[in-house]
Amino acid sequence: MAGFAFTEKNGIRWGCFPAWEALGVCHGFTCRVGGESDLVPGGLNMALHVGDDPEKVLRNRRKAAAAMGFDLARTATCAQVHGTVLAKVTEAEAGRGALDLATTIPGTDGLLTDCIDLPLMLFYADCTPVLLVDTESSAIAVLHAGWRGSVGRIAQKGVQALHDWYGTKPEAIVAGIGPSIGPCCYEVDDKVRDRAKGFEGCFAPHGEGHYLLDLWKLNRQQLVEAGVKPENISVAEVCTCCHNDQYFSYRREKGKTGRLAAVLWRKS
Repeated sequence: MAGFAFTEKNGIRWGCFPAWEALGVCHGFTCRVGGESDLVPGGLNMALHVGDDPEKVLRNRRKAAAAMGFDLARTATCAQVHGTVLAKVTEAEAGRGALDLATTIPGTDGLLTDCIDLPLMLFYADCTPVLLVDTESSAIAVLHAGWRGSVGRIAQKGVQALHDWYGTKPEAIVAGIGPSIGPCCYEVDDKVRDRAKGFEGCFAPHGEGHYLLDLWKLNRQQLVEAGVKPENISVAEVCTCCHNDQYFSYRREKGKTGRLAAVLWRKS
């Protein structure tokens, strides 16, 4: 549907789908640079759970919020567990986990809301962030789709939850698949492929018992199967592992790295 582009303000850089501005939503996928992290010196680590100095993480979050224009104090976050549990975010959940990890929504990999000016924020480093926007109501969703969430059909479940909770029609959804590890770099084994029934076409052979997995294609396929129009799906097609100078990559950095943030909110 729309091309992917980068924006920079006050030393903070993020990616977005520019055409989404017309949808009445704001969003962004943060990059690696411009922060104060100890874990990755000078890195914009946005996560409180990876062993970084909490005060410096909060400074990173405040910098990103100021540059991107969202209200950090109202932002809802969740403790992701590579599952498919989704949470409905109401005004009562505004601000959960934004300034204190202890208050984040536990055991959740997808957040949905129809509240105005209530940002939803997920954290990742190679996993696939999927954003959903209902063009006929104020409902939105952010989904964290690693391989487990992807083969567990979290994208499809997100579309269904929007329908069940807010009456969203799948054909009215605009979807965005953000930067993540690409099919060029994401090698998996038979264990993963065996759990991905129906998605065999997303795996390219790469040696005996190994494959290159296309998470972008897998999540796109799910969205289409759930009723989202193909022309309404945007894919950034930016590999976090290839572009480790701009993104944190869990695989390339062998687990010791920061986390990017995907943020989405409906503006008033």
